[in-house]
Amino acid sequence: MSSPQSHATASPANRLGRETSPYLLQHKDNPVAWWPWGPDALAEAKRTGRPILLSVGYAACHWCHVMAHESFEDAATAEVMNALFVNIKVDREERPDIDQIYMSALHHLGEQGGWPLTMFLTPAGEPVWGGTYFPKESRYGKPAFTDVLREVSRLFRDEPAKIAQNRDALMARLAERARPAGRVTIGAAELDQMATQIAGAFDPVNGGMRGAPKFPNSKMYELMWRAGLRTGDERYFKLIEHTLERISEGGIYDHLGGGFSRYSVDARWLVPHFEKMLYDNAQLLELLPLAWQHTGNALYRERAVETVGWLKREMTTAGGAFSASLDADSEGEEGKFYVWTRAEIVSVLGEDDAAFFAQHYDVTDAGNFEGHTILNRLARVARSAEDEARLSGLRDKLFAVREPRVRPGLDDKVLADWNGMMIAALVNAGTMFGEPEWIAMAARAFDFIAREMTRGDRLGHSWRDGRLLFPGLASDFAEMIRAALSLYEATGERKYLDTALTWQGALDRHYANADNGGYYFTADDAEGLVVRPSATTDDATPNPNAVAAHNLVRLAALTGDPKWRAAVDKLFDGVLAGAAQNLFGHAALLNALDLRLNAAEIVVTGPDHARFADAALKLPHLNRIVLRAPSADALPASHPAQAKIAAGPASAAFVCVSERCSLPLGDPDKIADAVAAMQGTTTA
Repeated sequence: MSSPQSHATASPANRLGRETSPYLLQHKDNPVAWWPWGPDALAEAKRTGRPILLSVGYAACHWCHVMAHESFEDAATAEVMNALFVNIKVDREERPDIDQIYMSALHHLGEQGGWPLTMFLTPAGEPVWGGTYFPKESRYGKPAFTDVLREVSRLFRDEPAKIAQNRDALMARLAERARPAGRVTIGAAELDQMATQIAGAFDPVNGGMRGAPKFPNSKMYELMWRAGLRTGDERYFKLIEHTLERISEGGIYDHLGGGFSRYSVDARWLVPHFEKMLYDNAQLLELLPLAWQHTGNALYRERAVETVGWLKREMTTAGGAFSASLDADSEGEEGKFYVWTRAEIVSVLGEDDAAFFAQHYDVTDAGNFEGHTILNRLARVARSAEDEARLSGLRDKLFAVREPRVRPGLDDKVLADWNGMMIAALVNAGTMFGEPEWIAMAARAFDFIAREMTRGDRLGHSWRDGRLLFPGLASDFAEMIRAALSLYEATGERKYLDTALTWQGALDRHYANADNGGYYFTADDAEGLVVRPSATTDDATPNPNAVAAHNLVRLAALTGDPKWRAAVDKLFDGVLAGAAQNLFGHAALLNALDLRLNAAEIVVTGPDHARFADAALKLPHLNRIVLRAPSADALPASHPAQAKIAAGPASAAFVCVSERCSLPLGDPDKIADAVAAMQGTTTA
C-alpha cells in the first residue's frame, strides 16, 4: 500500500466556514481541506494536477453523517484525502444541478445511486468513477475508504492516459483489498453464491430440500427469499412459494384445526410426526405473509389465519403467553387424534358430502397411513370458490366431531425464547396482513413474560405454575429483544425499545464471549457446567448469536447509537471466521448479515407520521426497519434523525438502503417504490 503522495504543496485549510448552507457548515471543522464547488476549487485542481474527490450530501441524510463521522472527522483519513485530492463538498439541495450531473454519471458507470455520493473527477471535472458510502475499514467485501483513495490516486498518477479504460482493473484491485489474505470475508457475493448452491439442492416436485424426512427449514427458506429480494431473481421466490404451498396442502398441516406438525417422515410432506411445536409454527407464520404479498395467493393467508386460530384456541395460557408444544400421541397411538377412516367421515357428512370431501382430501377406503387417512390436499384438484365454501363447512363439521376425542398431551410451560419467536411472528404477520388483533395477542404475551419471567433486568427461561427457572439462556434474551423491537416498530410505543435496551445490557454483561464478539449460551453466574456452551450453528431454532446480530442491526437504526453497529460488526467478524467451513449451518446468521447489508431504514416524521408508518410497515418485514419520529423530542438528542425532523415540519419519510439515502418522500405511497429502486429490484 503506497504512502500518500502529493502532486504539489499541501492543501489549503477547510474553506466551508464562509458558506451559508447548513450542510456545508456541518463540515466546516473537519480536518479535510474542503472546498465549496466553484471556479476556485476547479482552478486549484488544474494548478496542482490533483484529481478531485467530490462528496455530495444533504443535511437530513443519515449515511452522509455516518461517513462524515467515520472518515471526514478522522485525522488520518483526512491526511490521505488532503495529500492526494482536491476535496469538494456539495449540498445537493443547494446545487441540484451538480448533483444531477454526477449522479447520472454514477448510474452510467453501473453503480446504484443515493447519498452520500462520492465521485472521483479529473482536474477538469470529468467523472471517472465513484460510489456512495465507503466504510472506514474494509468490511463485507467493501474496500476501505483509504484503500479506494490510494488506488484511484495511483491510477491517475501512473496511468493518466488510460483512466477511462481502467475501471475494470480498478475494481479488481479494490476487490482484492476488500478481501485481505488470511481474513474471512463474507458479503453480498458470497450470499448470492450460497443461494445458488441451495437452490440446486431443492426438490423440484415436492419443495424443500431433497429426500426424507422433510423438516420445514424456515431459516434456509428465509435465506432464499432474501436472495430473491436482493437479486430480483424470481426463481428464489418460486422455490419457496412452491415449498410453502406443498407444506400448507400436505398432511404436515392440520386441515381441521390449524397449525403445522414438526416434520414429515416422507418426501411428500404427507405423513407427519404429529407433535406441534410453538417454534415451528412461529417461523412458518413469518414466511406466509411474504409469499401472500408476493403472489396474492389466498392459500398463504388462510393458513396463517387458521394457525393463529389454533394458537389462540389451544396454545394460549390463562396469562396470555403461549404453551410450548402438543404431543404427537393420544391413547398411546401417534396421530390418533388427527386421522380418520372413510367410514367415520361418511357417518359425519353423509354419502354425498363425504364423496365430495374425499375427492379433495385424499380419503380412501384403504387410507394413506396405517389403514387411516391423514387429510391432505397434495393432489392438484381444481376447486371453484363455491367448492371452497362447501369444503369449509364440511371441515367445520368434522372439527366439531374431532373435538371430544382424547386429546394429545399439552406441554403448557412457557418458554421465553419460544414465546419471543411467536410474539415477533404475530407482530410481523399481523402488520403485513392488517390483523391488529394478532399484534394485541403478541403484546399480551410480551407483558406476561416481562412481568412474570424477569428478576430485575434479567429474564428467566421457563415458567409453569408460578415457578420460574432462572437465569435464562442467551436465546431467551435474543428472542425477547427481537420481540420487543418488533412491537416497537409496529406500535411506536417507547416502552418496548426501553425494555429491549435493558435486556440487551444484561445480555452483554452476563453472556458476552470475548473470543468471538458473540455470546455464550449460558450466563456467567448460571449453574456450573463441565463446558460453557458457545456453539454458533442453528438447530431447530436459530442460533442466539444470529438473533442477537439481527437485534443489534435494528438497535443501531432505532436508537441512532453507532455502538450497536460496531457491536454487530465485531460479532460478524468473530463468528463468521469460525463459521466459514459450515455456512449452511449458519443460515440465520447469514440472514442477519443480509439485514446488515440491505436493510431499508425508514424514518417517518411529522403530524401525519402514522400514515407513513402504515405504508412502510407493509413492506416485507425481513429487511425494513421503521422508526416513528413525530417530533424531535421523540428521539434522543444525538439521534441522526434529528436532522431529518429539523429539515422541515411537513410529514415525510426518509429512506436509507445499503448505506445510501434517498431524498425525503412526501407521499407514503412512494415508499415502496423508493425502497425497491434503491435495492435495485425494480427498473421503475
